[in-house]
Amino acid sequence: MPTGIALGLIVILLVGIVAIVGSLIGSSINELSSALPVYEQKLRLTLELTVAYLRERGVDLPPAGVTEWVDPKAAAQFFGRLLTGFGGILSDSLLIIFMVFFLLLEATVIPAKLRSILPDPEKTFINFSGFMDALKSYLVIKTGTSLLTGVLVSVWLTILNVEFALLWGSIAFFLNFVPIIGSLIAAIPVVVLALLDVGLASASLIAAGYLVINVIVGNLLEPRFMGRGLNLSTLVVFLSLVFWGWVFGPVGMFLSVPLTMLVKIAFEYSPQSRWLAVLLSADVPQPEDDGVRPNH
Repeated sequence: MPTGIALGLIVILLVGIVAIVGSLIGSSINELSSALPVYEQKLRLTLELTVAYLRERGVDLPPAGVTEWVDPKAAAQFFGRLLTGFGGILSDSLLIIFMVFFLLLEATVIPAKLRSILPDPEKTFINFSGFMDALKSYLVIKTGTSLLTGVLVSVWLTILNVEFALLWGSIAFFLNFVPIIGSLIAAIPVVVLALLDVGLASASLIAAGYLVINVIVGNLLEPRFMGRGLNLSTLVVFLSLVFWGWVFGPVGMFLSVPLTMLVKIAFEYSPQSRWLAVLLSADVPQPEDDGVRPNH
């Protein structure tokens, strides 16, 4: 279809999704933020009961109990900042939509610009096309598995009658893009609040649900569909999380894997830097076939 109509439909779709999801999640964030003082009091009471129980059993504790290690007020403030930061992602959605719109407009003329400045544009386009195919495949699969994770978390928490199930599922969806530690970060707040609100048994069920969902989606489904398209060392993935997070902040943590893939693929297409791509990959390169078969 014509470019103008296609761009208009994309913008309308993005605005509709952001408006619907943002209104649902935003109301949950406001309700949970207003309930944080209640959870602070519950945490304080739980700590006091824990200290009294331990002292009855003869455990030697400092005079201030465990408040030297766990400050309920500081914990509530930290959680409030976490919610505020998550809400900031939604509030910046309009800026993101405009950015996508202008990027799509520019994408229609980028090929012509590249052909006019590159010495060998066709070879460059072939290499860049391979990179874009790998990146798009990763993003599509990662988005699908993250969406599945968020839906399963929301359903499981709804079955257990946990408040703000949609909010926790949305956080699980977004943090699933953060490799290695994202799922752990998504589970900690809801397990802690459930421990304060409904007790140890329900909190254990919630933690078990998160564990099962992440094992099934992250260790079974995602590698099956991702195949060898990612091919990054586990150490490289973790170090890229730290590095890009240091450079760009929270956004860098979300984009750490795509950015590292971009660097790796760029190294692969240059003979002088191909050794760096080998170091970043998960596989050990095999010697080239010289036509001689090994003896068995």
